[in-house]
Amino acid sequence: MATYSLTINGKQQQVEATEDMPLLWVLRDLLDMKGTKFGCGQALCGACTVLLGDSAVRSCTLPISAVGEDSVTTIEGLSENGDHPLQKAWIEHIVPQCGYCQTGQIMNAAALLNSNPKPSEEEIEQAMAGNLCRCGTYNRIKEAILTAAK
Repeated sequence: MATYSLTINGKQQQVEATEDMPLLWVLRDLLDMKGTKFGCGQALCGACTVLLGDSAVRSCTLPISAVGEDSVTTIEGLSENGDHPLQKAWIEHIVPQCGYCQTGQIMNAAALLNSNPKPSEEEIEQAMAGNLCRCGTYNRIKEAILTAAK
């Protein structure tokens, strides 16, 4: 085991883990941060999406040893009070049904808006295509992102 120093949601964290331990399990099991969800374990569904720097990454397959000096932002760090424009828009558009995929959806949308503050509908669809929602709330997700971009 090695000791890793990580910046997570703006705070320095020290963890002991094997170099191949996925970031998802570091967050959930070692740091007790349960907002990031386990979905498929193969980086296919997007439920585990977090930001590494400003980019969306799938934490279920990203080994802790690959995080390096980049900061990690989870859903818990997006806004202390749940008042990030995306979170407000998600509520306004009643996006979640079961809600399981929503933290990954929001974090992927945050990465999109970081890189493209005024995306078109087509750009939103392309950027969000890798995040699956078994409830099919894709149209509400798109509308929420458009609202947050205003």
